[in-house]
Amino acid sequence: MNIRPIHNETDYRAALKAVSHLFDNKPERGTPDSDFLEVMITLIEAYETQHFPVELPDPIEAITFRMEQSGLSAKDLEPAIGRRRRV
Repeated sequence: MNIRPIHNETDYRAALKAVSHLFDNKPERGTPDSDFLEVMITLIEAYETQHFPVELPDPIEAITFRMEQSGLSAKDLEPAIGRRRRV
């Protein structure tokens, strides 16, 4: 088990490669492979959070996007939210 901090892109790619085979063949909980996967995922997530932050969408844009995906109009939301002007 070779666990090291992820300092740069090279370390990040190596970490992803080291755990990739474990995603397809998820190890049984409590085994050395399971412990290795859990620790590596924690390190990978910490690196991704710091280097690839995902900003939250604007709430109105998110609702509009979801409505478009579902084929909904403002009129469809009136029973849940109220008058069309409010929607």
